[in-house]
Amino acid sequence: MTTTAYLDRPGGRIAYDLTGAGPLVLALPGMGDLRQGFRHLVPGLVGAGFSVATTDLRGHGESDPTFTEYGDVPTGQDALALADALSPDRPVVLAGSSMGAGAALWAAAERPDRVAALVLLGPFARDGGGAGLVRALMRVALLRPWGPRVWSWYHTSLLAGRPPADHAGYRARNDAALRRPAYWRAFRATVAQTTHAPVEARLAGVQAPAMVVMGGKDPDFKDPAAESRWLAGRLGGAEVLLRPESGHYPHADDAAEVTPAVAEFLVRRVLRDGADA
Repeated sequence: MTTTAYLDRPGGRIAYDLTGAGPLVLALPGMGDLRQGFRHLVPGLVGAGFSVATTDLRGHGESDPTFTEYGDVPTGQDALALADALSPDRPVVLAGSSMGAGAALWAAAERPDRVAALVLLGPFARDGGGAGLVRALMRVALLRPWGPRVWSWYHTSLLAGRPPADHAGYRARNDAALRRPAYWRAFRATVAQTTHAPVEARLAGVQAPAMVVMGGKDPDFKDPAAESRWLAGRLGGAEVLLRPESGHYPHADDAAEVTPAVAEFLVRRVLRDGADA
């Protein structure tokens, strides 16, 4: 069982846990999610020779709800600070889910020397059309008293009808975490403040090799396959793994296929290529 540790940041603490030995993979969840969302991915990466630090976003899980700034850029800043704390002498892998993937991309452009590779799971790298309207509608939908129930339903719907066997327990844990009043306010602030425009503006500065993992039935994208191709092209030819039946969390609903594919990519691009450099 892992132990929660904390990184002090301006405005609060970021919770994380650390497992394994080897080059560091730093995993960033999406909004409204917990670091335990990577529970199906971590063992395979540890077994492949990596250490893995999974984090809770600001105002989520065991991180503090006292921050005033949320979104891709603050999350990317937190990731770089944790990378410096845990792996000061070696670049890290950033593995991000959803919004966490956007934060990982921003961090890779901000400090290319600190990022060895990227794993982008259901990634948001740009705002969709009408992003401001969507955020406004979400703010209304997430008002109390119905907001926590709306998010719980929506979060499960992102799995596209393929929840992992342990999803009920994870959902209960996530629901309980978000029902805490201060954390619900922080979550709503995350929804209100998050824009992926700063990420899209920095894509040309990303130098690290990247793997885009997309579910073919991801309801967050009009055309998930096209979105993955667009991002791969903007990154200069990132590798793409499209899982046709997966939803927004392919590392959870299709872990048996996604985990070994991600591990193989990282072994090839970090352990082998890094050793040859």
